[in-house]
Order: sequence, then C-alpha cells, then structure tokens
Amino acid sequence: MDKVAIVILNWNGREMLHRYLPTVLKYSRDEATVYVADNASTDGSLELLRSEFPECRQIVLDRNWGFAEGYNKALREVEAEYYLLLNSDIEVTHHWLTPLIEFMDVHPEVAACQPKLLSIYNKDMFEYAGASGGYLDRYGYPFCRGRLFDTIEADNGQYDYATEVLWATGAALMIRSADYWAADGLDGRFFAHNEEIDLCWRLRIRGRKIYCLPESYVYHVGGGTLPKSNPMKTFLNFRNNLTMLYKCLPDSELLRVMRWRWFLDYVAAWQTLLFKGHWGDFLAIYRARRAFRRWRKDFKADRVAIQSSRRTEKIPEQFDFSLLWQYYAKGRKRFSDLF
Repeated sequence: MDKVAIVILNWNGREMLHRYLPTVLKYSRDEATVYVADNASTDGSLELLRSEFPECRQIVLDRNWGFAEGYNKALREVEAEYYLLLNSDIEVTHHWLTPLIEFMDVHPEVAACQPKLLSIYNKDMFEYAGASGGYLDRYGYPFCRGRLFDTIEADNGQYDYATEVLWATGAALMIRSADYWAADGLDGRFFAHNEEIDLCWRLRIRGRKIYCLPESYVYHVGGGTLPKSNPMKTFLNFRNNLTMLYKCLPDSELLRVMRWRWFLDYVAAWQTLLFKGHWGDFLAIYRARRAFRRWRKDFKADRVAIQSSRRTEKIPEQFDFSLLWQYYAKGRKRFSDLF
C-alpha cells in the first residue's frame, strides 16, 4: 500500500499534462506515487504518458465518467493511506506535500485538507477554485478565504495560518482513503461541480474535520474543462448545489432555505439575462431547477442516511448570514470584511 497516491483525472488534457505533470513528478516522487486516470481521452494523452512519462502509473477508464464518478472508479484501483486528488492544470512547488502529510499524520480527527491555491497567471493572487479554504453561507453559496463570488484577493499573507474550513478544493484535495469510502466517495451523479463541497460537508456532518494548510501552496490554471460562462457549467453548478442542500441541510433548515433559493435562483436567472445578456445561462438556471425537481426523489435515501450520521446540528463553517446581502448590499468584497 502506498502512503500517498496522487491521482490526476484527465480528459483530453494532453497539453496540461505535458506542461504541468513534470513538476508533480519532480517535487512529489520521493513522497508519493503518481497516477493518471484517463477518462477515455481522444487527444493522445495516453500516448504522451507512455512516451514521456513512463514512470507515471496509468488507470484507463472506458469512457468519460466525469470528475466525480471518474475519481470513484479510479480510486477503487488505488491502495493508499492518503489520496491526493490533483487537477491536471496544477503546478506544484518544492516540498508542497510535506506539510500536508505531516499535519494529517498527527491529526487523526482530520479527514481532508488542501494547500493554498494561487493563480498561475498572477502568482500574487488567489485562484478562484479554492483560494485558502472554503465555506458556505446560510443559503448554500460557497466562498473562500481570498475569494467572494468573482472578487479575487491578492495574497499578502493575510490567511497564512492553518484553519478549519467546511470544504477543501477538489483541485488539490488530500483525503484519507478510509474517510473517502466511509462517506461513499464523491457523488457520481453530480458528474462535475460542487462534488467536493458535497463530500466535505458530508464528512463534517459525520464529525470529521477539514483544513486548509497555507504552508503548502500550488498554482492553478483553472477553468480547464469548461469556461466560466459556459451554460453547461451554470446548469451543473445550480442543479448540484440544490441537490447538495437537499442532502445535507438539517430538517430544521431545509424548508426555509429551499424556499429562499427558489426566489434567489430565479432572480439570478433574470439578472443574468437582463444585465449580462447571457441567454444560455438564463435557460441553464431554469433547466437546473427543473432537473433538480425531477431527480430529488432519487436522493431521498441519501438524505436519510446523511442525517442519521449527523453528529451536530450546526456546523460552524456554514455561516448564518447571506453572502448575497453582505456582498451586494453592504459592499463587503473580502473575506476578512465579513467579520
């Protein structure tokens, strides 16, 4: 069994592998085994691995299973104490793994952690996908130390301390294999987007802890699979976020939050159309709500199981305020301003 298995899920990411896999191998080979799990790429990714990176282990999947189920299938073929899910568009740094491993080794109550995520285009800025650790507001909107909605902060060391978070980014997520499977892994029905938040929230409900460890830092391209304005990304984000709320919110909050989200989602749809002219995103939000209504019954058993595993009614890292109100009404654009 490996101590650490770095598993990079790839789908038509040949150029990203060519550019960033060398840093992973260079700075990780002494502490981890590196795997690339391929989601049936057609761009020559496997040929690249065989010719340029023969030391990298391959897991070949039969079709594109998406991020969530792709990782589930790949990780079933890996034996390790710690999995490290790593995007193909990540540039790692010297000794990046050491703080993560050492922290997990001495904190058995911690299920998962992440490094600080910085932008590869401007290395003094946080990166959208996870920045310095993630949280949720009252209505399920995710935000990070270093990123509120589309406002990205410069990294001036203001969040350079280890802290508990609600979710760690799937772009660079270290997780105990025992915790991963105890929580049934990522929800493969999500395909992509919100799946790591859902998993981390389920782990927190079970009483496990999630941390961000900024002593370790990596650089992320971001948006490598779907561009930010892509209607499919909008659809997946809204549908999966609603599903996550249905699964994870306690009974005392579910009805109230879902009523508010019905209102807020339709406001978001019309705002997207009227102020941004994004017809595709407008339709995507309507389709997402319709898709959620249709498949909500499929998650009833999941909700029962998750709520029965609950150790505490209130999770501190889900804050009891509206991020929309803080951001748009009060003009608070930085994480530190929220408090």
